[in-house]
Amino acid sequence: MIGIKSIASYIPPGRIDNVAQAAEFERDAAFVDAKLGTRTLSVKSDAEETSDLCVQAVQHLLAKNPALKPEAIEALIVVTQNGDAEGLPHTSAIAQDKLGLPKQIACFDVGLGCSGYVYGLAIAQGFMQAAGLRNAVLVTADPYSKIMDRSDRLTTLLFGDAATATWLGQQPQWVLTASSYGTDGAGAEYLVTKDGHFHMNGRQVFNFASLKIIPHMQEVLAKAGVDFAEVDAICLHQGSAAIVDAIAKRLGEHGDKVLKDMFGAGNTVSSSIPLLLEHYVLDSDYQQVLMSGFGVGLSWASGLLSRV
Repeated sequence: MIGIKSIASYIPPGRIDNVAQAAEFERDAAFVDAKLGTRTLSVKSDAEETSDLCVQAVQHLLAKNPALKPEAIEALIVVTQNGDAEGLPHTSAIAQDKLGLPKQIACFDVGLGCSGYVYGLAIAQGFMQAAGLRNAVLVTADPYSKIMDRSDRLTTLLFGDAATATWLGQQPQWVLTASSYGTDGAGAEYLVTKDGHFHMNGRQVFNFASLKIIPHMQEVLAKAGVDFAEVDAICLHQGSAAIVDAIAKRLGEHGDKVLKDMFGAGNTVSSSIPLLLEHYVLDSDYQQVLMSGFGVGLSWASGLLSRV
């Protein structure tokens, strides 16, 4: 049985004062707290590349788990849409070299954003089972600071940099027991990079997330034969405080199961769900945890994690 054994993360120490930044757009601290959810945003240094964030997260994972030896890692999968330099070669290959991992290793990138962690878990699990692998590391690292226009109030107040590393292997703590996926490329223009900068239609993204995600999570629960009453916690992509709160409100009596924490970092794209899992789930008494990521694509992915 392949599943999650451990998760570690790296949040760069650089910080942007989000209250001061919001003031430039005539928004106050109350707006930051209620709508955005974090008074600071994490930002990598100019000297750090995406692969460096990956390396830091994997090194933290190795330090946290002495039983996982670098030479035992048989696959390194990186979820990113903002890889090193101009995107060629794949970031996972660059990270493999920087980490000194074996050359007898599978390395590939997954080009997804906010839905990428749920996709990545399913991809890694299936790939490992098909290839007979024992240990793999799934990394999320999508530094939007590389494509941010700091004069754009719709994006600069939201996104922060982070990376996570998930150890997948035998005798896991958690297993992905059911999952479901969706794509609507007609909404591609709502989250897009043009002329080197990221652009977002916040209203369209908010409407999409607040209406689409609960039915999609219900679809996953139906597959697993579980209902919301049996779920201990819900880990939503931390797009913004407003989006998380809106979905929680629509969940009614189950809304208090929604975890909300942007870790003083902001919207960290594919890293937001594994950050929640690392800090709130892995060492908890939870038995069933529901996840849902949604964003760029438009793309969405939901999955149920069950404790082994």
